[in-house]
Amino acid sequence: MAATFGPLRDDAADDEVVGIGMEAEAPRKEPIRVLVVDDHALFRRGLEIVLAQEEDIQVIGEAGDGSEAVDKAADLLPDIVLMDVRMPKRGGIEACTAIKEVAPSAKIIMLTISDEEADLYDAIKAGATGYLLKEISTDEVATAIRAVADGQSQISPSMASKLLTEFKSMIQRTDERRLVPAPRLTDRELEVLKLVATGMNNRDIAKELFISENTVKNHVRNILEKLQLHSRMEAVVYAMREKILEIR
Repeated sequence: MAATFGPLRDDAADDEVVGIGMEAEAPRKEPIRVLVVDDHALFRRGLEIVLAQEEDIQVIGEAGDGSEAVDKAADLLPDIVLMDVRMPKRGGIEACTAIKEVAPSAKIIMLTISDEEADLYDAIKAGATGYLLKEISTDEVATAIRAVADGQSQISPSMASKLLTEFKSMIQRTDERRLVPAPRLTDRELEVLKLVATGMNNRDIAKELFISENTVKNHVRNILEKLQLHSRMEAVVYAMREKILEIR
């Protein structure tokens, strides 16, 4: 892990972070409250300095390891937890699961140097809503925080490519046995899930199906509850695994 704030560049990155399924929400009146978690104090300080320049983002606390992060999340109830994967005492993946239990409303973005596919998959399974590499620019950190706070999942382009490659391999390996979409979902819920998996937001889904946005939100909530998923990103993974969404 880099011990300095260097990997976050001040210049604009060539590739933008990939976003999935942003939900339309009313403009925020209060700043987005962020908990920064990293085992290097200098990196945490660098993030605080960068985010302090954003009027709509407020760093409300910091932690140096996963165990401290869980305690701070329970006390502070942040909107966003910006957390590394590899840390002492308790790693970011394990802490992610625990934070979702003590602060269910908190959305977690992994900000790490780890480009291991296993870490990405485990983070998604643990409930992370974003997975960003520390090579992204400083501007993109704030942009990603805003997007996740508004209901979008964020992932670095190189990791998104690995994720899609794994999905393709997964589908090819299961071609002999057709996987049946979960029978617990209604036909309408399956329609909504397919559109969620293509990256459509609630407003566009409502227009596509000629229903209200509130109805779409209720369907999405029911889908996540029925399938025991934590986020729209996990719904995309599920849809691809069950061949509800075909990748060409």
